[in-house]
Amino acid sequence: MLTRPQLAPATLDEVDLADPLLHARHDLGPLWRRLRTESPVHWQPGTADRPGFWAVTGYHDIVSVLGDAKTFTSERGNVLDTLLAGGDSAAGRMLAVTDGRPHQALRSALLKPFSPRSLGVVIESMRRGTRRLVEEAVERGTVDFAADVAAHIPLAAICDLLGVPPADRQHIIDLTSSALSSADGVPTEESTWASRNGLLFYFSELAASRRAKPYDDVVSFLVTTEIDGRPLTHNEIIFNCYSIIMGGHETTRFAMIGALQAFMEQPGQWDALKSGRVSTASAVEEVLRWTTPALHSGRTATRDVLIGDRFVEEGDVVTTWPASGNRDERVFGRPDDFDLSRSPNKHLSFVHGPHFCLGASLARAELTALLESLCELVAVAEPAGTPQYVYSNFLSGLSALPVTLTGE
Repeated sequence: MLTRPQLAPATLDEVDLADPLLHARHDLGPLWRRLRTESPVHWQPGTADRPGFWAVTGYHDIVSVLGDAKTFTSERGNVLDTLLAGGDSAAGRMLAVTDGRPHQALRSALLKPFSPRSLGVVIESMRRGTRRLVEEAVERGTVDFAADVAAHIPLAAICDLLGVPPADRQHIIDLTSSALSSADGVPTEESTWASRNGLLFYFSELAASRRAKPYDDVVSFLVTTEIDGRPLTHNEIIFNCYSIIMGGHETTRFAMIGALQAFMEQPGQWDALKSGRVSTASAVEEVLRWTTPALHSGRTATRDVLIGDRFVEEGDVVTTWPASGNRDERVFGRPDDFDLSRSPNKHLSFVHGPHFCLGASLARAELTALLESLCELVAVAEPAGTPQYVYSNFLSGLSALPVTLTGE
């Protein structure tokens, strides 16, 4: 397996947390520990191209920031690159970058299609599809688990939910995979914007077709529902479709890939899961903590405020880093151990507070389906090539994981 070198800077100011190369090429475990110890609320200096920002790395400080939407707003963006570029064009129109009453009203409406009862048909279809993908991978023997298995499971579920036709799904995979990260070097502004605009254009057309002829899917729900007594605008509909597809595909995909990588690196944990010594539910939570697919969640301070002993000014960009918080030794015993029996396991992989992930139950169901299929169908999983890490300061995971799967 590929082992990334650990980062050992002489001073913390030498580190640029906004640099995608930093996250792709290094194991940042020692850096996160150092930040939590020496500078848990750390000022990342600006550069000639962008302003500076705060990086909050301790678990309890992260929970405090994410739980206070009045002081730390999402309405100017929640992704570092967007915040440093001046804000999110979807602010106030997309659930993820809306706060206050508009956020509460839209979230309350979306809870219906994301409820366990409403998701039942989608989850059952996803389970069958997951088993079929794993069966096909075992039959082939050697596959790229990232591209041939993991890429299709969450995407199929989200596309079923949104009503995206099967013929369009490879196109959606290509766009989502390049909208927030890159598999072959630092993402360029042109490529990321092209992918994001491609997704917005696609959902604009899909929403228009659903307006003419609604179906039983989330796009039709958004087209026909009212929020606070008014219909959603066309832009609100397409921005929220974009948010759902991005939030529901990339993060779960990376958690799945990271799970198999961890099982190959630590076969004792694979044996514990396969033998039933640990429950699948417990394993899912540890996979989520261990992989932490979304590195950060960004906010903007709406007033002067203290975080810990650091003075944060109104208008400052504040980034919380669950990638660090999920390894905080003050909360998690032996945080650098992959332990499927870990309990309690109050990880931050679904964020925290008002913006807790709307699709958390679906993501858990998808991971459960994958782990169950692996346990039932795979006897041995072995590396078959060099894994490749994505280049991103927001997403963490592997874009390629060649493996050989031997069936029972």
